[in-house]
Order: sequence, then C-alpha cells, then structure tokens
Amino acid sequence: MKTRELTCIGCPLGCSLRVMITDNEISVTGNSCRRGEEYAKKEVTSPTRVVTSTIEVSGGTLRRVSVKTESDIPKDKIFDCMKEIHQTKVQAPVSIGDILIRDCAGTGVPVIATKNIGVCNEGD
Repeated sequence: MKTRELTCIGCPLGCSLRVMITDNEISVTGNSCRRGEEYAKKEVTSPTRVVTSTIEVSGGTLRRVSVKTESDIPKDKIFDCMKEIHQTKVQAPVSIGDILIRDCAGTGVPVIATKNIGVCNEGD
C-alpha cells in the first residue's frame, strides 16, 4: 500500500487529504466534500493543471497579453505548452476569449486571451 498526503484545492477549505493506494483501490480520507475525493483520485492517477502565461503582441497598446489554457492539461505537458506559448506572437487587437493557439502542445486544449489589447495608434 502507498500513501500520499495532499492539500485539496477543490474549494477554499483546503482540507488535508490522505490518499491510500492499493493494487485495485484508491481511498481518500480528510475531505469535507465530494470535490476533495474527486480531486485526490485525479491527482494520484492523472494530474492536470491550467497553465497561465503571456504571449507577445505586435502593434498593441501593450507588448504582451495574459493567456491561459482553456482547461486543464496533463501535468507532463506543461513544459511543452510553455515552449509553444513563448514561441507565439499575435497581432493586435486581441479580445478576452480569443483563441491564440488552437491545440497547445498536442493536448487538444486551446490557449485563450484573458485581457483586451487595443491597437496602438502612431503618436500614442
């Protein structure tokens, strides 16, 4: 049997979880709600994360736009995702929710803008 200690991020309570893993079963204790159990089981079997970063913008009122993956990606794809994000450049204007990368690092998950960036007018 293998045991892992986790802090739940499923809600603001931050419960201390104990996950016991045997050959054919995963049991969770310490959770105050169902989300804790779901989080713990997912974390020990196939951990995922939302990635946040910035992408370079040409011709915009700001040089970079904040972005995030639209949903979780496998944790082992984070560095590949960040590499693709850092190689990407977009042209202004950019609107919140715009898809800037359709399939980041082969995950099937798009990267979207989380800020509006207007076009820079000459002389501004």
